[in-house]
Amino acid sequence: MTKLLRTAQAGTVESTDILITVAPAEDGTGVRIELSTPTLAQYGEHIKSLIAKTLSSYGIEDAVVNANDKGALDYTIEARVTTAVARATR
Repeated sequence: MTKLLRTAQAGTVESTDILITVAPAEDGTGVRIELSTPTLAQYGEHIKSLIAKTLSSYGIEDAVVNANDKGALDYTIEARVTTAVARATR
């Protein structure tokens, strides 16, 4: 299990990007994702699932994630989450 040590972010709020902010959470509280996107009805659950899956692949079990999406594709979302986790675990 990997722990987040500090709050970190990656990305921008430019078109076709996503701003991801990850922060440590209390042990045992799980991952909480707050998502803001103009495509919430169509893709909200997919984006949240992708963020959770990416965090899980790094062993993150407890985190608070704020995602401000501007139409990012899956590979961009994964890259932003990966970068934010790397910054938060150093």
